[in-house]
This record gives sequence, structure tokens and C-alpha cells, in this order.
Amino acid sequence: MSERIEKIKGYLKASPADCFLNHALALEYVKQGDEEQAKTYFEVNLRNDPGYVATYYHLGKLLERIGQTAEATAIYQQGMEHAKAAKDMHAYSELQGAYEDLVY
Repeated sequence: MSERIEKIKGYLKASPADCFLNHALALEYVKQGDEEQAKTYFEVNLRNDPGYVATYYHLGKLLERIGQTAEATAIYQQGMEHAKAAKDMHAYSELQGAYEDLVY
């Protein structure tokens, strides 16, 4: 296991619901090719804070890579709703682009 993963897990012991840390850990697992662990930490973020918009794009891309197209589509749609509610048009645009690339 990488040193970065160990370090982030140490931080998470003190703040297990920290979305930034869970997101960072998920991305580290993505880099290592461990989609199942990455998916677990992205899903933790969705449970802890559905408004943490960054999670939707990366989880959607992961779901696409593992062949879960319908789930990826749903995640992109949910992300667009949360991005719109947060008035985060940059995130909305990225999610919309990923969604359209997948659906059309």
C-alpha cells in the first residue's frame, strides 16, 4: 500500500466524514487500479454529503470503466442536479459533458 494512502487513512481516523480526505483516498485507489476500494470511498462521500459535487464526476468515470453504464448515467444525472443547486456551473458542465458522451 502506498505511503500516501497510509497517510490519508491516518487523517481519516480523526475525521472519518471528511469529504476531501475520502475523495483524495478514492483517487489514490484509482491511481493504483483498485476500483472497488475507490468506489467504496466515493460512496462514503455520497452518503456523508450528497452535495460534495466533485465525487459525482469521478465516481461516474469509475463506473464507466468497470462497465456499469446505467449506474454511471444515474450518477452523472444526480451530480448535475447537485451542481445546479450549488450554482457550480463549471462542475455542471463537466458532468453534462460526461453524461452526453456516455448517452449519445
